[in-house]
Amino acid sequence: MAKSKSKKPLDESCLILPSPPFERTQTTPLEVIDTHTHILSTYNSYVKSFPPPNNNYQTLKEFVRKIVLEQGISGAVDVWCEAPMTAQFLEVVDSLAELKEEGFTYNFVVGAHPHEAKHYDEKAEVAITKAHEHPMHQDYHYDNSPREVQQQVFRKQIRTALASGLNKALTIHTREADEDCWTILSEEVPKEQKIHIHCYTDTPEFATKMLDHFPNLFIGITGVATYSSNLNTSNVLRNMSAAAQPLSTPDLDTTKPSGLRVVLETDAPFMTPAALQKSGKKLPFSTSAMLPWTAEYIAKVLNEGRDPECLWTTEDVLRVARDNAKTLYGV
Repeated sequence: MAKSKSKKPLDESCLILPSPPFERTQTTPLEVIDTHTHILSTYNSYVKSFPPPNNNYQTLKEFVRKIVLEQGISGAVDVWCEAPMTAQFLEVVDSLAELKEEGFTYNFVVGAHPHEAKHYDEKAEVAITKAHEHPMHQDYHYDNSPREVQQQVFRKQIRTALASGLNKALTIHTREADEDCWTILSEEVPKEQKIHIHCYTDTPEFATKMLDHFPNLFIGITGVATYSSNLNTSNVLRNMSAAAQPLSTPDLDTTKPSGLRVVLETDAPFMTPAALQKSGKKLPFSTSAMLPWTAEYIAKVLNEGRDPECLWTTEDVLRVARDNAKTLYGV
């Protein structure tokens, strides 16, 4: 009987990525912001993949410094979407905020993920309200919470966020819920509201409908856009292409917002870009440092059929996405 080959474990050095897939053409500083990541979950994935005491990074702060900041990521929007709130929330937020002195901008989003909607009660709402950030939405892909409960909690979180008067962006998780999502957004949310549609994988038609109605809405693009099984996200980008001009366009009016209404996100520890493979296999988890490979893919899609003299570069995508993140979150 033939012996099965044991899988050779990945060395921790795999987390130090190759040089990003682009050459700098502009002299101004390039800031790269991950607009949707789960830093504590990513660190927990790291500890699971590379258990202590022999791993390199004994603290979350050290992990973020070495694996995120020192690999070219200058900031992140960290998403906390559990109900009830994770006990480590304040400890993590305070710790990572200290990295500002080293050039890392830390911000966070708080709300109940649709899978957690069934656990959303008055206690959870009080905790989330105290954290004073953004709501999440509906996910009919798994139905981990009943759909009617997801809808009720979604409306409730939107109303709580808008009533706060803080004028924060709404972070929306929607999947396979186009009709219900549109009904609730159009009924509850002012047209000028800043909205981030996280990790968009639904139909191009729904994206166009939202973009046309909400002028301050941006589509979040993750590594899942690079997967051959996902055609929708690439088609959303193709629909933006005509109105999205690269930064090298002659006489480009840089005072006007770009037609490329996207922000970059990793959803780490999930959604590793397809191009990042080690020995033909995906890395054990994703990190914010992988954003340039998603930007590279976006540029490739935008350049389909475009004049060779006026092409998008990966750096263009990173810079436009950075400006959009500033518009959306003020970071």
